[in-house]
Amino acid sequence: MKDSPSVPGKSLTPLGLVKHLDNKLLIGGKLVNAKNGKSFPVHNPATMDVIGYAAQAEAIDIDQAVEIAKKAQKEWRHVDAINRGRLVAQCGDLLEEHKDELARLMTLETGKALRTESQVESKLFANTFRFYGGLALELKGETIPFSDSMLALTIREPLGVVGAIIAWNVPLLLMSLKVAPALVAGNTVVVKSAEEAPFAVLRAAEIMNTILPPGVLNILSGDGPATGEPLVCHPDVAKVTFTGSVETGKKVYKNSSDKLTPVTLELGGKSPMIVCEDVDLDVVVEGAMTSMRFTRQGQSCTASSRIFVHQAIFDPFLERLKAKLDALKIGDPMDLETDVGAVISPAQHQKILTYIDMGKSAPGATAHACSSLPTDPKLSKGLFVQPVLFTGLPNSHQVCQEEIFGPVTALISWKDFDEAIEQANQSEYGLAATLWTNDLKRALKGVHRLEAGFIQVNQNIVVQPGLSYGGMKSSGIGKEASLEAMLEHFTHKKTIVFNMG
Repeated sequence: MKDSPSVPGKSLTPLGLVKHLDNKLLIGGKLVNAKNGKSFPVHNPATMDVIGYAAQAEAIDIDQAVEIAKKAQKEWRHVDAINRGRLVAQCGDLLEEHKDELARLMTLETGKALRTESQVESKLFANTFRFYGGLALELKGETIPFSDSMLALTIREPLGVVGAIIAWNVPLLLMSLKVAPALVAGNTVVVKSAEEAPFAVLRAAEIMNTILPPGVLNILSGDGPATGEPLVCHPDVAKVTFTGSVETGKKVYKNSSDKLTPVTLELGGKSPMIVCEDVDLDVVVEGAMTSMRFTRQGQSCTASSRIFVHQAIFDPFLERLKAKLDALKIGDPMDLETDVGAVISPAQHQKILTYIDMGKSAPGATAHACSSLPTDPKLSKGLFVQPVLFTGLPNSHQVCQEEIFGPVTALISWKDFDEAIEQANQSEYGLAATLWTNDLKRALKGVHRLEAGFIQVNQNIVVQPGLSYGGMKSSGIGKEASLEAMLEHFTHKKTIVFNMG
């Protein structure tokens, strides 16, 4: 890439960037105020200080953003695919140059630890745009040998304006998984950010708009009823892609169905981790640390919040996992020595504590609280939670069946592999699962029988560009992070037949 475009506010601190973005939307390539002038506060979860105010977009702002995006799409779709890909890849390069500022800004608004979480996500964010930028020439059709006297073929065309609604737990990654394939395919996008984390994605979009044509990528902030619902229901939105709760996802699905808008839904999970007796304990315990996303406070749909451990190794597994968790430092998310930051909001904090109390009150259950809460007075109002390992809970308990989205997992003992698989499948969710064994035959049997869309054996890495990602059952509809996602969810196929007789 040649000299980087000039990005406003390049030298600002995280708080300086928030002030720069305060009360702004991004429509038509420019930062603008919401028409109604309304805004809402955004807090630092580690201190509960108000860091700034996000603009509250409403129907009039959505109408403007969609109208501008629709107009821009008429030109964007006719840009050669290879050039669209080149511009999106350039966005990835420029975003990597800004990865540190984006990581710090995301840490400020989400409470995620800078070293273990935000820095990792900001790199992955940039890579996703480069990945999809390189797939532009895969937007191709087929020729069909239908008849000697006919030339039959298919072509892929963009859908139009995409409405993308993202969650707060990995806002940059979720933005990239929706925006990058949509843009490369020739669509334009209107994003609704999460109320709790609007600034990092807004800053990223501002950076990208120094490369993209005006109106191709737009960002709105606001709540679900005032902003999300009008975006989903807008007659000129041709596709909706949503990440969030099952309850909200069903509303999105229903509203989209009224106008037959195609949707992609990623709605969460209660992912099982099955540990067999033949594993290396040190390896699998380290894997459990990653699988449960403890450094993200368990705020992940793929978190292994049910860990089924063979009875022969149950006690040493518990002991070693607890020791690993006790060694984690919970504290100031901006401190590079910190492993675990704060959870996102007071409501989420209270929800997690309620589930912990619920588990503690169950007959025969034991709650193993790990690590230590921070003692720094500056963090006294912060939303910190100790990781908790439950033992003695049945798989049918609410703690084992309902998505908590916190650093809470249940360890369940088993002795029969078929029984373990059956219990793992006893869930309304079907997003992800992991299986830990050195027995290839057992592994193959397990992966075929597990009811999940994303299954890993002897690892649990986070979502990566190139690995098709999506669930079944209540975990959603459609795939992300892959070529398949771009082709099947952001284009439609047109069949064309020429009579050559």
